[in-house]
Amino acid sequence: MPEGHTIHRLAADHRERFGGRSVRVTSPQGKFADSAALLDGATLEAAEAHGKHLFLAFGGTGWVHIHLGLFGKVNFGDAPAPPPTDTVRLRLADAESYVDLRGPTTCALITDPEKRAIHDRLGPDPLRDGDDPEKAWRRISRSRTTIAALLMDQKVIAGVGNVYRAEVLFRHGIDPYRAGKDVTRAEWSSMWSDLIDLMREGVRHNRIDTVRPEHTPEAMGRPPRVDDHGGEVYVYRRALQACHICGGEIRTADLAARNLFWCPGCQQR
Repeated sequence: MPEGHTIHRLAADHRERFGGRSVRVTSPQGKFADSAALLDGATLEAAEAHGKHLFLAFGGTGWVHIHLGLFGKVNFGDAPAPPPTDTVRLRLADAESYVDLRGPTTCALITDPEKRAIHDRLGPDPLRDGDDPEKAWRRISRSRTTIAALLMDQKVIAGVGNVYRAEVLFRHGIDPYRAGKDVTRAEWSSMWSDLIDLMREGVRHNRIDTVRPEHTPEAMGRPPRVDDHGGEVYVYRRALQACHICGGEIRTADLAARNLFWCPGCQQR
């Protein structure tokens, strides 16, 4: 599932290509056809993200709410757009660009109150200006749930996925099984600031890189990471490999139906 930086990048790409323009809106697959007919010819007024949720505003008609889930894909291209396949749930197009949405968990036309209800149930997003980390801290500081599970709970923090979860805990030397209530206020503040920086870099480069300059392949004289997720990381999907810092073996385990990665040497309880 895409992490929050990807959704913020998609919002920016929609604004760049279609913002302030009248667009053709179609649903070749047919599952969004009625709403597409209402939106066709409307102006894309805004595109924003909160966590893993994308919202597109069309001239007084409402918001298209998109959640990619595990299988959703978004593909941009330059005009002329090719004939769409019958797997395209939503296509936006104008004289210069098009974008196709395939396989999302959610693609629905919603009202302002419905959109607000989605925001209200989500935690603060490190990439949303003005989101208050205190909202997350209040829940974390009272919880006996592991910090690893809390970081993945979108009601606590929105946008953090498995990669950022594993990497930010490593970068701050925090054992993933530590209870939220045992995380200090200083540790939480540092993690939140770090997530802002890491995820902003993710938006900028459209990939996740979490190693510090002194731990890059060039600095350490090691081979670059080869992985279909790209990016240089400390522990994510590096099970049984040597830690870049202490040389110990990276471990993995199942936690809340997701694979957890950590270094016992660098992340002691």
